Amino acid sequence: MAQRSAPVRRYIEETGMPFHILVDQDRSVTKAYGVWHKVGLDAWNISRPALFIVSKEGIVRAAWVAERQEEFPGREDILKEL
Repeated sequence: MAQRSAPVRRYIEETGMPFHILVDQDRSVTKAYGVWHKVGLDAWNISRPALFIVSKEGIVRAAWVAERQEEFPGREDILKEL
């Protein structure tokens, strides 16, 4: 898990995001949120980059799902949704 969580940790440090980020090691959450796919154009058993802002009550307040692995919203876009 440490190897897969290193990029996430680096992202948090670089952006200073003020929230927790899940590293979904067993893909249970990515499957539940519908962003996992068994076969992708560039990989097997992968999920699309996704961001879900979930309230303390467990309600999804915002969602962003990419079409490509290199896509991800910027810090300002994320903070605007918060």
